[in-house]
Amino acid sequence: MGGQSRGVIIIGSGPAGYTAGLYTARALLNPLMFAGYMSGGQLMLTSDVENFPGYPQGIGGPEMMVDMREQAERFGLEVQDKNVERVDVSKRPFRVWVEGQEFSAESLIICTGAEAIWLGAKGEEDQKGRGISTCATCDGAFFRDEEIIVVGGGDSAMEEATFLTRFASKVTIIHRREVFKASKVMYERALNHPKIEIKTFRQVREWVADDSGLSGALLEDPRDGSEELINCTGAFIAIGHKPITGFLDGQLETDSDGYLVHKENTMTSVPGIFAAGDVVDKRYRQAITAAGMGCQAAIDAERWLEDQN
Repeated sequence: MGGQSRGVIIIGSGPAGYTAGLYTARALLNPLMFAGYMSGGQLMLTSDVENFPGYPQGIGGPEMMVDMREQAERFGLEVQDKNVERVDVSKRPFRVWVEGQEFSAESLIICTGAEAIWLGAKGEEDQKGRGISTCATCDGAFFRDEEIIVVGGGDSAMEEATFLTRFASKVTIIHRREVFKASKVMYERALNHPKIEIKTFRQVREWVADDSGLSGALLEDPRDGSEELINCTGAFIAIGHKPITGFLDGQLETDSDGYLVHKENTMTSVPGIFAAGDVVDKRYRQAITAAGMGCQAAIDAERWLEDQN
């Protein structure tokens, strides 16, 4: 066993996890966080955060996560950069297994977030990391003065395309519909950018490669099946995310897309287990809303634990 039972174990990090850690640590709940191998979550892949209050000049995502972590640790949050393998939530204390070691806690706060969805087009597996990516800020600099494409129609696709114009000679946005989910400001920023072209009613049917890696994409019009070959040496897929909940093995209720469901405030279907951030939120997906929900989950956990005594 990993020592005595904790008041709370936080699974996952990012703005939700670190804020929950800050609040539970200040409440003297002796919190332990398993931050995951990629601690910090999706903001570790975000270069510039301009919309988080308190940073008038903006801040890098990784830098913000370091700040949040240090603040929570200052008040006593213990962080281990390890992945949770499985949990048992059938009775309290809840049990958590990490790298073969067992830990227990009276409450859990789950902040594991969501991960990018891939297209699954022909040739994709072969070209992952050889030209195809889901993270523009990680890999954009590899494609200086090259032609690249971005697949998607939401804010993240517009944001990635706009960011990639720093490096690429041309960026083409591929979208299977005519209507975009992106906000008006993000869409118009991409639409009016001289380096960006937008192709609607197109989807990637097959990735084309040569000896050096990705060389193009075979596009298909979903309306009539007509095809078009487009040259590109880089491609970024921005079509959405799926929540990271596999380690729960179906023990907590989710919606049809696999996101955890809140039953009362931030409590899940099992009393004493709370959830915050992108593992439950598919509407807002912002650092500020994740942090706010992490605060709520921590306060809910603290009050719930008080009621149990």
